[in-house]
Amino acid sequence: MPTVADIVRRYGDAYAAEGRTVSAAQRRVLRAIGRCRTAALGGHAERCDQCGHTRVWYNSCRNRHCPTCQALARAAWIDARTADLLDIEYFHVVFTVPQQVAVIALQNKTVVYGILFRAAAETLRTIAADARHLGAEIGFFAILHTWGQTLVHHPHLHCVVPGGGPSLDGTRWIACRSGFFLPVRVLSRLFRRLFMTQLEAAFDAGDLQFVASLAALRDRRAFLQYLAPTRQLDWVVYAKRPFAGPPQVLDYVGRYTHRVAISNTRLLDSAQGQVRFRYKNYRDDSPHPKTMTLAADEFLRRFLLHVLPAGFHRIRYYGWLGNRHRTDKLARCRQLLGTSALETPAATAPADYRDRYQALTGRSLRDCPICADGHMRVIEPMARADGHGPPPDSS
Repeated sequence: MPTVADIVRRYGDAYAAEGRTVSAAQRRVLRAIGRCRTAALGGHAERCDQCGHTRVWYNSCRNRHCPTCQALARAAWIDARTADLLDIEYFHVVFTVPQQVAVIALQNKTVVYGILFRAAAETLRTIAADARHLGAEIGFFAILHTWGQTLVHHPHLHCVVPGGGPSLDGTRWIACRSGFFLPVRVLSRLFRRLFMTQLEAAFDAGDLQFVASLAALRDRRAFLQYLAPTRQLDWVVYAKRPFAGPPQVLDYVGRYTHRVAISNTRLLDSAQGQVRFRYKNYRDDSPHPKTMTLAADEFLRRFLLHVLPAGFHRIRYYGWLGNRHRTDKLARCRQLLGTSALETPAATAPADYRDRYQALTGRSLRDCPICADGHMRVIEPMARADGHGPPPDSS
């Protein structure tokens, strides 16, 4: 089966050369993925110390949009977050914006995605602090996804929230009702109001840019008329079933943290200028995935819709999980709960990516794939074919 890198190598140059609007960030992603696990990035030759099997292992690009390069980053994130878990119920809350807003976001990613984070975070913290609902300070993290199963642009935020928090005066722990976090209708209405207020403020500050089909929205009256219908909609906010327990939280959420628009496992074939892949239709009750075929240039166009601006953080932390006071506030939470922190061994991270991967996942990249008894030993480093410095540390 093909990989995204195979598709980029086969069709990427032609796609970028045919007069389409391809941003500098998108070009960097195409270049990185196209060179991933190839001689261009260098690597090393390995030989099994038992059966003599030899293989060449090329370095990865480590680009955050490359589906081949996320395993080590995902494992490291899960390992780092384990110490933050509390022995309480956790909830998964999703915030979604209407299509009219998504269209604006596509031309203003940094601004609108930032508003999505701020509005969702303020919504959760405000309703949780309200004594009519919980009356507590909460801590949580949020993960931005911008795609649907068919790669269309569908920005939404996955928030993982503990089911409770310290009282506002910090003297006791307040837990939510079992199996119920906060009323989603109340969350939806406040989220809509906060988001629209901030979006309008961004327009007035001159932070939004409109081109091509949206050029008419440069006029304030046209902008407000365009958004007027969204103020009458019920914005989609929903809470999934609570997790079975803290150990299941990171196992489940780890699938979201470093996910890219499409994984290699969903690709079926790529031939004659077309790409075929599996997808789930969540509006259909059928448990069986469906199949979609796209022209290769359309597949790449949709894939590149989800390239994030340079330096944009797609995982963010709030409340007592905020980075600034996380250690002290988590200690206070555990004190109120009468529990202790998970013990994690303090060890220096191994320098070699294969050792790090095994330490984090328990799976070895050194085992021989042929005899299974031997270990693969590096016998020859291979410099980058492009001559640009030493080979990067692979992942």
